[in-house]
Amino acid sequence: MAIIVNLDVMLAKRKMRSKTLSELVGITEQNISLLKSGKVRGIRFDTLESICKALECQPADILEYRPD
Repeated sequence: MAIIVNLDVMLAKRKMRSKTLSELVGITEQNISLLKSGKVRGIRFDTLESICKALECQPADILEYRPD
């Protein structure tokens, strides 16, 4: 897949656990885990906004495009 999810990198940079992020964003830890592994087919913009707000980052810090 050409879209890479760097959520685990941002969590490490912010020294935040998935559990804390899930509580701040209002989604389950399982969904955070799926996002981190890149096993999702999409993400809602309001969820992405909440993640960016919680991690104090930009969407490009989480999502990266790499051509195949």
